[in-house]
Amino acid sequence: MKLIQFRVTNFRSVNDSGWIDVSDVTALIGENEAGKTNLLLPLWKFNPTATGEISLLDDMPRSRYSEMRSEPALHLFIYCKFELNETDSEIANSYGIEVKEGSTIIARRNFAGQYGFEFPDFPDVEFSDTFNPALEQPADKEGEEPKKGPSLWNRFKNRLPNFVYYSNYGNLDDQLYLPHVVDNMERSDLGAREAAKTRTLKVLFDLVSLSAEEMLELARSTGVIERVNQQGQKIGNVTSKADDEIKEDDKKLRERLALLQSASSKLTRSFSDWWKQGNYRFRLVADGNYFRILVADDRRPEEIELENRSAGLQWFLSFFLVFTYESEDAHEEAIVLLDEPGHSLHPLAQRDLTSFFNNLAKTNQLIFTTHSPFMIDADRLDRVRKVFVGDDGSTEASSDLGVTRGAKGLKDNGATYAVHSALNLTVAESLLLGCQPIIVEGPSDQHYLTAIKSILIGNKKIAPKFELVFPPSGGAKTAKIIASILSGRDNDLPKVLLDSDAAGKQAIKSLKGDLYSDDKDKVIETDDVFSDLKGTEIEDLLPTALMIQVLDRMERRAEQEFEDIHDPTKPIVPQIKNWAEREGFAMEPGWKVKLALGVKDKLLANTSRYVEGDDIKRWKELFDKLL
Repeated sequence: MKLIQFRVTNFRSVNDSGWIDVSDVTALIGENEAGKTNLLLPLWKFNPTATGEISLLDDMPRSRYSEMRSEPALHLFIYCKFELNETDSEIANSYGIEVKEGSTIIARRNFAGQYGFEFPDFPDVEFSDTFNPALEQPADKEGEEPKKGPSLWNRFKNRLPNFVYYSNYGNLDDQLYLPHVVDNMERSDLGAREAAKTRTLKVLFDLVSLSAEEMLELARSTGVIERVNQQGQKIGNVTSKADDEIKEDDKKLRERLALLQSASSKLTRSFSDWWKQGNYRFRLVADGNYFRILVADDRRPEEIELENRSAGLQWFLSFFLVFTYESEDAHEEAIVLLDEPGHSLHPLAQRDLTSFFNNLAKTNQLIFTTHSPFMIDADRLDRVRKVFVGDDGSTEASSDLGVTRGAKGLKDNGATYAVHSALNLTVAESLLLGCQPIIVEGPSDQHYLTAIKSILIGNKKIAPKFELVFPPSGGAKTAKIIASILSGRDNDLPKVLLDSDAAGKQAIKSLKGDLYSDDKDKVIETDDVFSDLKGTEIEDLLPTALMIQVLDRMERRAEQEFEDIHDPTKPIVPQIKNWAEREGFAMEPGWKVKLALGVKDKLLANTSRYVEGDDIKRWKELFDKLL
């Protein structure tokens, strides 16, 4: 099962968050005290891997605690909508319920810890009578033949993904007292801070194939005996060892040295794959009862204790250890929830952290909170959800990054500023960091082209010398303004890619007759890569079957699905608009962006399923022009 949406109700500062879309990596961005953590915690408590107990006193809204505490089963706090994979749909089919891969179910939990399910895409499942309406356990009526709902409910309950929550990443100290380390690893009553440190240290030892007990044993090889006078009084200690004891001690010391050298090399190699802000070298030292971590790098070759290096380096080392090595077992297929990761990191290091997230997302969905624009990938704004305080003072969230409302009509300046800053950073990179900007009309075009770029690079069809960025101009008419701004980098006009519809044609004519009069070849239109279509738009570059699949699932108001009326010999966007008009409704504002996000998500998640050779050929032809 894949989480695609969640909704929080009646939990701490959240009255009703509304449905929040979830991607492979999802960023909840908002200013301090907006309630970002209160969106992560109920997700964790939905199905935690460890701890995560429901606390009525802490988790119920304080203003409603007196009325809610007596009947916790009546109050839901979390809904999760999951998309079914092939195995899930086969389970449903085994009950005689015909559903396709990609169908959805909704799982929910109340404050009594009980679960329930809704089957919106399962027409043959009757669950209203088989579930206690007060929530949520299956309750067949006496003497009645069991229905499909409860049995399927039990099967799906066992397939729900676990949630892992982190807010304390357990920064390591430079000096560790081995007897305490050994003792702490056996204890279950540690405080949160010590438990986090112990967890991180355990992962470190596992990574480098060391044992705290082994290090302690190897360090204790002194062989001290007491010295007494003729009266039997103790007058001091002396170390007295036979030759064979000396040889044994020497063997232990050399073995410890070899283990530590090997461990130091392995940690250095592994860490360098993730941390790009310096070439760091680690040396692990065991001295008697003490274990130390020393760090050096090219700029500061002298070895310094870890605790005296930056808080960002300490944080990232601990984060790297926990998520690279602990997650392989404990977090298998779990959904990872991170509260304010990387807050102590330099902005460039925060950018590296987003790359770390992309790699982690290959095996785990990930949701994190932040208020930093450097943690937002401007090429993946589809992953960002704004969190803000609503008019009633409760926490709300929105996928619409244009939302600016807040408590008592005030603008949501915190989240809005962070999103705008992320966009400005992309433009700044185009101007200052040697990126190659290609101006497009709108954000939907940006989403499609970044996906196509990733697929072409992954298939080794293109190898750009510079990072390609696609700043949206806000429409064909304003492309000239953005082009003028971006040409300020080196007085070289950027390329422009516009639709070949009426508005695009007019903008192309204007650009070639004025600003681009000497650089007409830099103005490219979508018709340039089509021989069989005219009046095309960026949407026509995408696999048609995938566009139709996402559109028909997105827009359910029509009696006749778009798939039934689509004409492959004509551009798709005008057909969508005409279809909606004939069906008696208007497409919602921003529908092109919503469609682009859905198509992009599926395209990147399962490229081979949707992309054919003709798509790759057309995309390469286009990008050869852009490059």
